[in-house]
Parts: sequence; structure tokens; C-alpha cells
Amino acid sequence: MSTDLSLFHLILEASILVQFVMLVLVMASIISWFVIFQKNKLLKTVHAEAERFEDQFWSGGDLNELYTQLTQRRLNREGMEKVFETGFAEFARSYKTTTDPAFMMASIQRSMKVVLSREEDKLESNLTLLATIGSISPYVGLFGTVWGIMNSFTALGAVQNASLNMVAPGIAEALIATAMGLFAAIPAVVAYNRYADKVGRLVGRYENFMEEFTTVLQRQSQKKMQAEKRPAVAKAKAAGVS
Repeated sequence: MSTDLSLFHLILEASILVQFVMLVLVMASIISWFVIFQKNKLLKTVHAEAERFEDQFWSGGDLNELYTQLTQRRLNREGMEKVFETGFAEFARSYKTTTDPAFMMASIQRSMKVVLSREEDKLESNLTLLATIGSISPYVGLFGTVWGIMNSFTALGAVQNASLNMVAPGIAEALIATAMGLFAAIPAVVAYNRYADKVGRLVGRYENFMEEFTTVLQRQSQKKMQAEKRPAVAKAKAAGVS
């Protein structure tokens, strides 16, 4: 008597608990692939925007004009643009209210670091979900396999004339749970490692830009202080001559 070992038949004949484990793993795999495609699209967009903005920033144009262009956009600024916008807005505010370059730079850096932290959180969103799916799916699948094999041997012990044909379907359906666990886990782990590396590189790029932008603003603040000192020095000299 032949035994139907097709995948569909084995899933239908599995115990309720093993079927539930399979369903959980299928759902985990679907969620994982949704996050993978979503995160891939986001990181590609953010990387392209960073490339474009850096080219625009280092093109030698006026920073005031660049800031005005960004603020006039209706779309939300993200990534490097958001870091620049926040830093320049704080620079413009501090430029009018303080004469201490050190205090001005500290204020600008604090504001940009807050934005940088928020942008990093956005980039890392759902990465922990991929890590969780990648780490627990094999164990969930293994649980289903152990349970299925236990049921198979329990049923085998209740039969006097036991044969391989009687236990093979139960073991096969149990091993499907392990295969599903690996199918859900492997892409999630690979995607997590890849995207975590990309996020780290992007955040490092943001940090480098923040330091370079701070240096540019520091030069401008020093020019302001020097320009303000010249009239005072000239008046002092004129008073000394008279």
C-alpha cells in the first residue's frame, strides 16, 4: 500500500499543533519579506538623497540659498538634509543672539546630534524584527518537529505490527516544520546583517557631514566676530589719535 508523501498532503495530515507552528512560520516569513523589501527601498532612497545633497552642498553655492530651497519644499526633509536644516537654523538663530563662537558651536552640535539620533532610529526601525524572526524561527520549527516525531512514535507504540510506512508520514510532516523555520530565518538573518551594515555606513556618513558642516559654520562665525571687531578697533584708534 503506497503512502502519499506529497507536501500538501503531509501538511493537511499534520496534527493541529504542528499545523499551527507551520502557520506561524509562514506568517513570520511573509512579515520578514515585507520588511526586507520595505527596508531595501528606504535605504536606496536615503542613499540616493545623501549623494545628491552632498553634491549640492559641496558645489560651492550659497548656504543661505540652499537652506531656503530646502525649507520651501513641502515634502519632509530626512537624513542629511534634515541634519543640515537643523544645524543651519540653529546657526542663524545663534548668530543673532550670541557673540561667543564656542557657545554657538556647542548649541549647533547639540541640535544636530538630536536630529542625527532620530534619523538613526528611523533607519534602524524594524531591524530588530528581522533579528527576532531570524533567531527564533528555527527553534519554533524545531519545536514543531519534535512534537510531530513524538506523536509518530506514540502512535507507532500502540501498533503491534509496526512498519516504516506507518511512521514515515509523521516524521516527514514533522520535518516540514524545521524546513519552514529555516526558510523564514535565513533570509531574515542575511537581510539583517546586510541592512545593519548599510545603516552603520549611512550614520557614519551623517556624522562625518555633521563634523564638516560644523567646521564650515565655525569659519563663518569667526568671520563674523572679526568683522564686528574691526569697527571697534578703528574707533579705538581714532580716539587715540584725537
